[in-house]
Amino acid sequence: MNYGIIRYVLARVIQIVGAMMVAPFAVSFIYGEKEGIYYLACAAGALLTGGALAVKKPEKKDFYAKEGFVVTAASWILLSVIGALPLYFSGEMASFTDALFETVSGFTTTGASVVPAVEDLSRSANFWRCFIQLIGGMGVLVFLLAMLPMTGGQDIYIMKAESPGPDVGKLVPRVRRTAYYLYAIYFLLTTVLFFALLIAGMPLYDAICTAFTTTSTGGFGIKNDSLGGYAPEVQYVVAGFLFLAGINYNFYFYIFRKRIKDAFSSEEVRLYAFIFFASVFFIAIVLINGKVCGTEPAFRHAFFQVGSIMTTAGFSSIDYNDWPAAAREVIIFLMLLGGCAGSTSGGIKVSRLIIYVKILGRELMELCHPRAVKTIRMDGARVNNEVVKSAVSFIIAYAFIFVISVLLVSMDGKDFTTNFTAVASGLGNIGPGFSLVGPAENFAHFSMLSKYVIMFDMIAGRLEIFPLLVLLAPATWRRK
Repeated sequence: MNYGIIRYVLARVIQIVGAMMVAPFAVSFIYGEKEGIYYLACAAGALLTGGALAVKKPEKKDFYAKEGFVVTAASWILLSVIGALPLYFSGEMASFTDALFETVSGFTTTGASVVPAVEDLSRSANFWRCFIQLIGGMGVLVFLLAMLPMTGGQDIYIMKAESPGPDVGKLVPRVRRTAYYLYAIYFLLTTVLFFALLIAGMPLYDAICTAFTTTSTGGFGIKNDSLGGYAPEVQYVVAGFLFLAGINYNFYFYIFRKRIKDAFSSEEVRLYAFIFFASVFFIAIVLINGKVCGTEPAFRHAFFQVGSIMTTAGFSSIDYNDWPAAAREVIIFLMLLGGCAGSTSGGIKVSRLIIYVKILGRELMELCHPRAVKTIRMDGARVNNEVVKSAVSFIIAYAFIFVISVLLVSMDGKDFTTNFTAVASGLGNIGPGFSLVGPAENFAHFSMLSKYVIMFDMIAGRLEIFPLLVLLAPATWRRK
């Protein structure tokens, strides 16, 4: 284990979080809020601490998979702890556990909140909640890779550990350049969305915060009813950009490089679009037949909620707790599935669904024709056995953590729907669930144990489970 490089990367992460806190301080200064001093003090402390730890450069720059997993998991825990400090010291959160829950939910772009009324928070606090979702959406370490060449060429291990999906490759030969392209696409989408929201009639501050939490598929709202109180035009704009945010970023890279055929040849993107719009149509028909609302509101709310849930953003335009059972069951399926690999979405991912279906097809083929040899292919290329193995291992680990988490959370004595969807929300980085954690509710009523279980689930889900498990495994720290 190269402890020197781990220390150095963590020091840089501390500095990044400290620098980020200048933004909410500026917001508090503009609006004349006293809470800004806590962000400034924490920023100064983080910058000084990170600078002191980074003074000594690592003697060895060797960086491999184990270090990549460890530094990624440790970074997300560290930045969540540091990010919680101003919320706690300012007194806007009832306890450090609540402040930590909010920042874990923010950085992991989950969007689950313990705040009963977000409109009671200061503008700087709400801006901070949204801003950390913007940075967490693409990944703090991916941002670090885009800014600093720091690991001597092995930084692909960081990107693999932090980026969601069963397989991560380089868009261009250099990893730093790949990280730069990813963030360029990400910020371009955010900027276009910001102006679209202004045109749709959203106020400036609201548009900034909403743009941050939409392209990141984070879902933190600054209104108690999320986006339900905004004009239909705003809801259509957000829903459209949520759909775009759930697409693999390779798609946009190919579009910008004018490789249109490569962009639209992706099986994952095509299946994602099919499931998305088929779900919108089905739910809208259910709402119309159930006389929940008229034709236009039915399609608008279906479009919005499918976009919000499938991309694991977690916004709400309506309380879907009251929808007919058929519509709610589709929502639960989308909660578990998520968007595309290589996007900011959480969940199991559409690409894994494709792999699982093709594994099943291969097994059935081999049962019927024992001598047949069938390879799994995606987009015309053979899927590496390591990718298949990783996908199967992921679903096993996902199911194991899911079951254990539901059992632990159930100790609070709440109903099964609440427990199940709360864990699904945390592990899938979604935000709201059903029943007591529905879109009109929050997570404040859970015990401290349940909150830490859900926090673990949020980080595990954001990092695709294995980096966090590697960090906690005794074998990782055992000296040979």
